[in-house]
Amino acid sequence: MSKQSLGLQWAAYIVLIGGMLFMLVPFMQMLTTSLMKPGDELTLPPKLWPHPIEWSNYYKVWVEVNFVRYAMNSVLITVLDMVGMVASCAIVAYGLAFFEFKGRNLIFLAMLGTMMLPSQVTMIPTYFIWKQLGMLNTYYPLYLRSFLGGAFGIFLMHQFYKTLPKELYDAAWVDGANPWTIFYKIYVPLTKPALSALAVFTFISSWNSTLEPLIYLQDKKLYTLPLGLLFLRNEVDNKTTIIMAGSVITLLPVLIVFLFAQKQFVQGVASAGLKG
Repeated sequence: MSKQSLGLQWAAYIVLIGGMLFMLVPFMQMLTTSLMKPGDELTLPPKLWPHPIEWSNYYKVWVEVNFVRYAMNSVLITVLDMVGMVASCAIVAYGLAFFEFKGRNLIFLAMLGTMMLPSQVTMIPTYFIWKQLGMLNTYYPLYLRSFLGGAFGIFLMHQFYKTLPKELYDAAWVDGANPWTIFYKIYVPLTKPALSALAVFTFISSWNSTLEPLIYLQDKKLYTLPLGLLFLRNEVDNKTTIIMAGSVITLLPVLIVFLFAQKQFVQGVASAGLKG
């Protein structure tokens, strides 16, 4: 490796490390503020690390503000959303990728067209549909639609299926396997990276969702973590330290899931774009 190439490589590393540190600053500020006593976050010069550490902020959020209930609600909705989205998208994409039928391409293009519609366009009609069904102030509007598939998830799985050889399907069919057996015994194991990527995407979207719970949930006992965090300011008299503790609790599961599923997530997204 020439000196010029080595210098460019080191320059790239320095820029990347600098960008990483710059992006970590808000998270470190949130973490340190959540461990301060109320009022210490406003001192000048600002404290880089709290002393003493005030763990009571997390207790107040978790127990007194009842974030434990909000967390359980979020886990329930997110798990149901993930199961419905992954299962339905895998099945629909499997049919579109391997079955030959009239209008298949038209259906696929129409589905892709729905990705161009902003969610605000369908928000009001969707609200009235759930209202007519009598499902307002329930969790059904937050996860039930996932069992009908999603355009992005179907597209992701469809592109991944296209990277797999069609001969696998043909060979299994000749051996007497039916389409369902071929699906769950051959293609599900082969598409684990794409399924993991879709699961991570769905988890992040569902866990961080604030607008839809705000629209459909009125009972405070049904609130999710983002919705509880939204109204936390009114419950703690605008105490920044407690609000930051709630933010850390809300953010932590997303970081943990992404760190543990990072390899499968990157592999699934990269592989899905190999073939059109």
